[in-house]
Amino acid sequence: MKAALLILGRGIGQVMFQNNALSGLLMLAGLFLNSWQMALLAIAGNVVSTLAAYFSGYNREDIRNGLYGFNGTLVGIAIGVFMPVTVVSLLLLVAGSCLSAWIARLFSLQRLVSGFTAPFIVSVWILLAVCSWMTPSLLLPSGDAVAVQTLSFLQAFCLNIGQVMFQGNTVLSGLFFLLGIMVNSRINGFYSILGALLPIPFALLLGMDYAALNAGLMGYNGVLCAIALGDKTWRGGVWAVVAVLLSVLFQIGGMEWGITTLTAPFVVAVWIVSGLQKLDKKSGYRN
Repeated sequence: MKAALLILGRGIGQVMFQNNALSGLLMLAGLFLNSWQMALLAIAGNVVSTLAAYFSGYNREDIRNGLYGFNGTLVGIAIGVFMPVTVVSLLLLVAGSCLSAWIARLFSLQRLVSGFTAPFIVSVWILLAVCSWMTPSLLLPSGDAVAVQTLSFLQAFCLNIGQVMFQGNTVLSGLFFLLGIMVNSRINGFYSILGALLPIPFALLLGMDYAALNAGLMGYNGVLCAIALGDKTWRGGVWAVVAVLLSVLFQIGGMEWGITTLTAPFVVAVWIVSGLQKLDKKSGYRN
């Protein structure tokens, strides 16, 4: 039982790169503070994707480290964001969480790019496409945009972190997520703060409205970018900043095109910067 709880905790913590069960527990508490229903869906997605990996015979150490649980966690929460909780949507949660584990396995078989949250993105995009085609009534209507005249900096900062797991209704979720990161890694905590702060002035310079900023929609990808690439070197910090700024541009472009971006701006930005890092290293060797 203890081992199962540790795997569950790590699977939630790995959403934000923290291989630490306590980190995952604090993040789960942050989910409960916003929505107990989403918290339970996160647990369900985590358990299903982890079991799918276990019964598929995948690497046990990777399973213990939560590497097959975090994409399922996000799939579970996404079900509660895009659909009412019904028998059908719960069946889709099972299908999507299993699919995320299998896609994660495919990414692990190649060394060109890291999968990150791509398995979650692909799985949810497939579910949304199928629902739009076959049962559009199952999808919740998108909320109408509310005009906002001022920037709430603290709200924007906290929700930039909270929106990593779709938590946009309370600043407490983001604070608990940040605490979960800090108990495991102070350097990751620093870069989480950087990734949450930097998109705010950058998005303002690009003319984004206050509503999107206050909702945390401009910065959650930046948080993930900064954690993924930041380290204790100046070079790592610069690469992290480049990825954060790229993610904001991709998020704005996706929103303009009406794309359900999820964490795709983060994944694409880090893939691009990782490619640039490899080129930089090769040029350094030649010189």
